[in-house]
Amino acid sequence: MAQLLTPPEKIAIMGHPDIPEALQVAHNVADFLKDREVEADVGSLHDEIFRQAVTNKQYDLVIALGGDGTMLRAGHLCAPVGIPLLGINIGHFGFLVELKRTDWRNTLPKLLSGDFRYEERMMLKAHCVRDGEETSISDVINDVVVARGQYVRPIEVEAFLDGSFISGYVADGLIAATPTGSTAYALAAGGPILPPEIRNILLMPVAPHLSIDRAVVLSEGASVFIRVKTKHEAVVSVDGQEPVHLASGDGVKILAHEKSLKMVRFEDPGYFYRNLTIHMEHNPLFGKRINGKSD
Repeated sequence: MAQLLTPPEKIAIMGHPDIPEALQVAHNVADFLKDREVEADVGSLHDEIFRQAVTNKQYDLVIALGGDGTMLRAGHLCAPVGIPLLGINIGHFGFLVELKRTDWRNTLPKLLSGDFRYEERMMLKAHCVRDGEETSISDVINDVVVARGQYVRPIEVEAFLDGSFISGYVADGLIAATPTGSTAYALAAGGPILPPEIRNILLMPVAPHLSIDRAVVLSEGASVFIRVKTKHEAVVSVDGQEPVHLASGDGVKILAHEKSLKMVRFEDPGYFYRNLTIHMEHNPLFGKRINGKSD
């Protein structure tokens, strides 16, 4: 590290309550930190009092234990108040998680000595628009998905770039993803993987029918409006959360957020590409892929 950062003095350790090992490991991490005279509190990710303490900025850092889903939930707490986030993987899959459950004891001393860096992850704002009025606003870490609802038939959507029409789609849905989200649903839909440090929105159709089937990466600073044209149900979901129903003519305006998710990293920026190869070749969710083929 060229320059040491200020180590955190008070840390919140949040375990996912549905992952049996998470809270156990969380207490082990807390004991490790307390032995080194660092304040550390342990709680469930679903504990509302503990969550409120985070949003009230009572901590310098949040350590989340789980997988990428846990990191997303913790990220929605941390990002609005500017608290850095560090992940320890207790789940099955982790593009976002920094440490393995087997190596945190070897790496956390770097945190306490300031030998780490911050990685700023782009976020989005999503505004639901109904009858010309914005009805809700959501923070987005991964993606905004406008998709068909319970009926197994495609929907029509139109995409507008900075107010100008760019394309129409007939598809199961359309994803607007951050670079972080490019390794989530957009990747499963066949989209490209974007490096985490850029600030561009990725548009990716899902199962397009006789329409554009390619991903589009928008220029930095661009906004996109996705409008639904359908006679049956359509929905919008942010970061996999509870979907909101959309009627024909409704839409979602998506633009870059002024805030970012700040993540703690110990490796150099090239870690992303090294880990990407490991994930794609060996993770059971993808199968083992070599030279583009699955076995």
